[in-house]
Parts: sequence; structure tokens; C-alpha cells
Amino acid sequence: MYRPPSTNATGGDSRKPPSSPPETRSPDSTKLGTAHLLVVKANRPGLHRQLRSLPWKDVTARRYDRETGHGRKETRVTRALTVTDLALDFPHAVQAVRILRHRTDLKTGNVSRQTVYAITDLTSQQASPERLGHLARSQWTIENRLHFVRDTTFAEDASKIRTGHGPENMATLRNLAINTLRAAGHHNIAAGLRHASYEPFTRPLDLLGIA
Repeated sequence: MYRPPSTNATGGDSRKPPSSPPETRSPDSTKLGTAHLLVVKANRPGLHRQLRSLPWKDVTARRYDRETGHGRKETRVTRALTVTDLALDFPHAVQAVRILRHRTDLKTGNVSRQTVYAITDLTSQQASPERLGHLARSQWTIENRLHFVRDTTFAEDASKIRTGHGPENMATLRNLAINTLRAAGHHNIAAGLRHASYEPFTRPLDLLGIA
């Protein structure tokens, strides 16, 4: 039996990327003090399957958000439930989160739907569905920013590496390069890559702190 929360429901860097997100533990988690929210994707099949099977229709703690912008209208429904007694395949999980995103393209009328699952070590008293929805949205901003740079600088969308764990591994390596260059003070990733390429046998190692 689950326990619903007590909360009440009521680069080619020439183009300007989205604004800087808050500090994060990893591309999959949003840091908030010592707590975090982890979006669970299909590359964690066991945990993803557990989250999908939870009794979401019975959850009363929910939050509705509607907004219009960037040529589309979006509705998000965030539900949260306490899962401390469900033995999820992830340590310290306190709440599970499901976010349904409905998007309508205002120009074409096309409608898309996405279901996002997440877990957090925040209790229902610490984070309502509204707050959890905001944390998830902050994470999407992080991912969009990273993908923007990976695509404009590394041409990620044109990559031919598409089998097995290849795409995930390459994304991790690109994120490492981006974050390393930013930590070294390079705000323009394309320029930072060019700078490192001028001395390819020493500058990359210096950036990584390898003597």
C-alpha cells in the first residue's frame, strides 16, 4: 500500500543558449541543498517499470500548470506519492513523481504527450507537487542547455553513433568536455575547443588536471 503525501493539491555558440540553470549533481538530477530529484529514463528499465506500475490514478496530491510561449501551449499535471514502504530499486527514495506533459503547437495544431517519472529524497512536507514540478522543469532547462551546446558545437544530432550505449556514452563525454571547459573559464565552448586544439597533447591534459 502506498501513502499519498499530506500536501494539498491546489558552441557554434553564436546563438544565445537558454539562461544558466542552478548547480546540479549530474545531468539527471537537480540539487537542492542535500536533497535531489532524479528523472528516471528508460535506461533504468527496472526502476522505470516500478514507477510506471504505481497506482497513479488513486493519487490525490497533484498540481496543474498551464502556460503559453515559444509557439506552443503546454499543460503539465504533476502527481506525487510517498514510496518509503515500496522498496524501490533506488536508495533513499521518499517520493515518486509522475508528470504528464501535453503540448499543442499553436501553428500546426499538432498535439504531443509525454510522461516523465522521477524520484526524490524530499518528503511531502518538504516538497509539494508544485515544488517538485518546478524542480523537474529546472532539470529540463539544464538538459536543454547541454543539448543545445552538444548539438551546435559537436553536431550531436547528426552523429551516426546510434546503437547500444554508444549515444549515452558519447553524450557523457561531450558533457565532460563542456563542463571542464566551463570550469576553466571558457564561456564559449567552441572557442575553448579551438584553444585546446592548438596544443592537443598538453592543453586537454592540463584542463583535466593530469600532469
